[in-house]
Amino acid sequence: PFQDPAVMQHQPSTDYATLDVYNPFDNRGPTKLMPGWCPAPQPVPRLALLLVSCSGRSSAHSPRATYSRPGPSLLLPPEKPQTEQCPYLIILFCLRASCVLLSSAVRQNNWPPLPSFCPVKPCFYQDISVEIPADFQKTVSSMYYLWMASTVTLFLNFLASLAWFCVDSTAGSGFGLSILWVLLFTPCSFLCWYRPMYKAFRSDSSFNFFVFFFIFFVQDVVYVLQAIGIPGSGFSGWIASLTVLRSNQAAAAIMLLVAVFFTVVAVLGIFMLKRIHSLYRRTGASFQKAQEEVAAGVFSNQAGRMLVAAAGGDAAPNSQLRP
Repeated sequence: PFQDPAVMQHQPSTDYATLDVYNPFDNRGPTKLMPGWCPAPQPVPRLALLLVSCSGRSSAHSPRATYSRPGPSLLLPPEKPQTEQCPYLIILFCLRASCVLLSSAVRQNNWPPLPSFCPVKPCFYQDISVEIPADFQKTVSSMYYLWMASTVTLFLNFLASLAWFCVDSTAGSGFGLSILWVLLFTPCSFLCWYRPMYKAFRSDSSFNFFVFFFIFFVQDVVYVLQAIGIPGSGFSGWIASLTVLRSNQAAAAIMLLVAVFFTVVAVLGIFMLKRIHSLYRRTGASFQKAQEEVAAGVFSNQAGRMLVAAAGGDAAPNSQLRP
């Protein structure tokens, strides 16, 4: 029966691609393929191409090349890409990406810059060029130099007070206070007004701006008192320097130099306070935003949530007693 002419005329020949394109209800028969015709290559995801390129296989074995072979090979089913190593490549790719992200996210503390053999390690990470926006880097750098200048001036004030104590034994209280000011103002000024200013510009924090303005205003008042130099206060300012000038000119010369430094630091402090306040007003920060930041910080802390819950529990019975 297979030799029947009605069956033989519908038998596909080598001119046709496969039996998949044969339609027995079409009187025209299957469509013939043009010589040299090949199907369009299928798009390959970028991740697959990346993983294939990382596996070290040649381009002849790539998924894109398996669909572009012309000629009689079209009669065969398309070759499937080798996918045995794909899960391992994906895992390797994810591990490498996570290592890169972790290495870039973890930053070791670099301030204060202490030598490696020192038992005390740095306490903060500080990099103005990385953490501070480009528009505010100059301002933050100026404040850092101002803090360093005030620290150096306090150390020179200690030397001037020592010189004064050497020529006048009654100036021992001032010399003792000069040591206290060096040990107290150096770390406290960095923690109390420089770090809040740094974090305010780093994360645009209204709360840190308010902390900075309050503490740095007090610091400017201290700068002015240091420049005045009331005798017995431990500051070698103008009044104390002119007092010593009558008895010993050498010690007075050192104290006058320190008085000049105190004056310059005071003037720069007032100028920078006004400059940062003008920048603060441009950023759109407000007292309401600072309150929201404080509230968010309290509720993000477990101890803060417990205190709020306890306060709410104490207030609930009192509210029920009200008429």
